[in-house]
Amino acid sequence: MDPVIVVGAGPVGLALALALARHEVPSIVLETEDGEVTPRPARSCVLRPDTAALVRRLSGERPPEGARWRVWRTMRRRQTVHQEDFAAPDAPTHLYQHALAGALRDAVRGEDLVHMATGSRLTELEQHAEGVTARTRGVRSTGWSGSYLVGCDGARSTVRKLMEVRFPGRTAVERHAVAALRTRLPWPNEGLLHRDPPEQRGEICARALPDGVWRFDWLLPPRGEVVTPDLLMRHVTTTLTAWTGEQEPAYELLDTGVHTVHQRLARRWRTGRVFLAGDAAHLLGALGTQSVDEGLRDVDNLAWKLAVAWHHGACDTLLDAYEAERRGAVVSRLRALDQALPLVRGGKGLRGLLPGGTRGPLALLTDGHLGLGSIGGPAGYGGSPLAPGQAGTVAVGTAPGDLAEDVPVTSLEGECLPLWQCLGRDLLVVLVAPGTGVWDSRHWLHAGVMPELAAAVRVLPFPAELLVAENYPGAAAHTVLVVRPDGHLSAALAGVRPDLLRTCAETLLGEGPREEALRT
Repeated sequence: MDPVIVVGAGPVGLALALALARHEVPSIVLETEDGEVTPRPARSCVLRPDTAALVRRLSGERPPEGARWRVWRTMRRRQTVHQEDFAAPDAPTHLYQHALAGALRDAVRGEDLVHMATGSRLTELEQHAEGVTARTRGVRSTGWSGSYLVGCDGARSTVRKLMEVRFPGRTAVERHAVAALRTRLPWPNEGLLHRDPPEQRGEICARALPDGVWRFDWLLPPRGEVVTPDLLMRHVTTTLTAWTGEQEPAYELLDTGVHTVHQRLARRWRTGRVFLAGDAAHLLGALGTQSVDEGLRDVDNLAWKLAVAWHHGACDTLLDAYEAERRGAVVSRLRALDQALPLVRGGKGLRGLLPGGTRGPLALLTDGHLGLGSIGGPAGYGGSPLAPGQAGTVAVGTAPGDLAEDVPVTSLEGECLPLWQCLGRDLLVVLVAPGTGVWDSRHWLHAGVMPELAAAVRVLPFPAELLVAENYPGAAAHTVLVVRPDGHLSAALAGVRPDLLRTCAETLLGEGPREEALRT
């Protein structure tokens, strides 16, 4: 079968190629430029713990270096109004975007299943019953045959234009002057949001990067203010003087820019065998939300679905679920942002329409920057066409469709590791069995319900790995958790039920009956 064609070699395109390779699916990455990564310290991104775990899995032995904040501090005028302290596993990771792209590109160089075609500008695209044909110009003026094609080619996506998919939305929702500085601040390894700082107006965000570098973002008026070098330097010196108390604060200016936030959403994310992901499918970033982080979640959702279709044949229910889940998640995110923006930026707002509607402007800003709540938190897919229904399942601390907790698990070989480290290949079947941690795996492999569960897992139509957890929030002993390859909980079953387990697997393949088959 022909490889998957990935258009675009930014972080989203490279991550998708590597994720497909983990599923043993070959890919061709078409890149217009020469493939070199240009360092831009003022361009950075924040990864939530689940997407940072995805990057570590994909980049292998050379993950990108990032700063994990110990604290997030929200200030107004001269006071700290909120402080969030992070344990290491829960801390957001702030890193240079070029470091992320470079680490993924290094991993691609060592991956035999990924073929990079640099200097290849996509010009034509055709679909047929068996696949997709893409034609390129440049260093490689040729045609490429693929089983599927995914446009990861950014906001000006050629794939989206060739498919005649509309991209409506709003322009210049927010503007920020941006600078990357090497300097010393009173809050090492932290993130800081300062509203109405002394002797200044507006809003400043300072976020630590590796090696003593900070990214500063100054919120600009919606229109009219041109960011000149003199204006930017005044912002730098005024802010550093206020925060350090030094009249001539020391710093090294590394990079500057203007970051303009747009909100747009493609009408369709799938047209036959062609898909959109990342900025080609959506633009967001207001109130601290992160477009790269959202694009990586597209990758995690799409890769395993394409792999199932590539290995076992296409199923429209399965492939349509990508758009239903991910576009639905971004629609909810954009709706929450639209409702929060007037409140946060000084208008009346629609506080009563937001989940947790009593939250004030600074709390909503914190949610966006830290990936919490309806504005920034991980999406849930409870309404997915791949959801197996409620009958025959039990409630645990994670709702069906939500991201599973990263609890410690033990493999059948006795290896102990975090659950998220096991993601990205097979379906995970996790038995909650308190007390197993004190025994060597060879003792419990043939005891209790394990033999029956292991036999049920071996005959599932979806490749699956059996794991054991000492505990899971809200789960009773002998609960069986079914976790999708992207880490979202499919179902929680009360004990070993081979029939229900098989139905869950068939539903994730887009096959078979749903609610009726789960009735006891």
